[in-house]
Amino acid sequence: MTEQHLLGPFVRRFLVEDLIVDRNLSSNTQSSYRDAIRLLFIFIDERHATEPTRVTIEQVDAELVRSFLVYLEDERGNATTTRNQRLAALHSLFRFIARSVPELVEHAAQIHAIPPRRTVTPTMPYLEKHEIDSVIAAPDRKCSQGRRDYALLLFLYNTGARASEAAAISIGDLAIDEVLSVRIVGKGRKIRYCPLWTHTAAELRSLLGARIDGPREAPVFINVRGQRITRYGIHTLVERTIARAAESTPSLTGKRISPHTIRHTTAVHLLRAGVDINTIRAWLGHVSLETTNRYAEIDLETKAEALETCAITDSTDVVDGVPLWREDRNLMSFLVSL
Repeated sequence: MTEQHLLGPFVRRFLVEDLIVDRNLSSNTQSSYRDAIRLLFIFIDERHATEPTRVTIEQVDAELVRSFLVYLEDERGNATTTRNQRLAALHSLFRFIARSVPELVEHAAQIHAIPPRRTVTPTMPYLEKHEIDSVIAAPDRKCSQGRRDYALLLFLYNTGARASEAAAISIGDLAIDEVLSVRIVGKGRKIRYCPLWTHTAAELRSLLGARIDGPREAPVFINVRGQRITRYGIHTLVERTIARAAESTPSLTGKRISPHTIRHTTAVHLLRAGVDINTIRAWLGHVSLETTNRYAEIDLETKAEALETCAITDSTDVVDGVPLWREDRNLMSFLVSL
């Protein structure tokens, strides 16, 4: 009889040793992989009456994984991108298993051969200059929360930081005396440095006040309880601000705008200001230049539209509104507990 391997011990090692110690993946990636495995255990328990501690690697074959993916889409209502993320987590888990148990290489390869489903790449949303200006100006700077909101929005636009990156910024990451810059830890723990406008640095100094001389690990952006703001807090802040800004800027009405929209806006405006694509890639912390090139495609479309407009109107006016960038959880419990 062929030896069966319990999956649970490998899951523990995968999540703790491989993801954290060996690969040092971000907490968001760790959480995503953990959630995918939890859902797989739930699916196996419901469909095959096998509790998580008794599931074997051999039981989780390619046919079962395909059934799991169908379950995600048809019963849980997951989008294709989410389905693909869950599959990527299982691919990674079984690559780890194959490295650990050579006799399971072929079994793992069959799972790894399951391809992700094609998706349509969505258009990157971004804001025009007058729209981002309206958004940044919307907070009531007469109150402390408004001043925090203003500085955070300005920081997001200046740096193109992701919400999680901005939330993680600590006082020790800032250089706002002579060389104005910020140290940002991005995806994959990659570090990049972004320059800060003089105005952004001044607003951060004002926001921090006496806190600027506090512990270097203290957060820059805090919530009403004095704790480090979360990325969810930043999403809420942006939603609140957009609703207010839309009162004076009708073009914002009905738009779905998130912190990542501001990141896209930064990239497009950098491109329009003449910053080369490799610099923008480093600025935003993209691993692949292909990701950054999508902004160039957006800008080419914008230029084509502008050219067509000029031809229709036969206008001889010179359009000079291009802004300059530098303006002043047993097993289940274990999974849950991570």
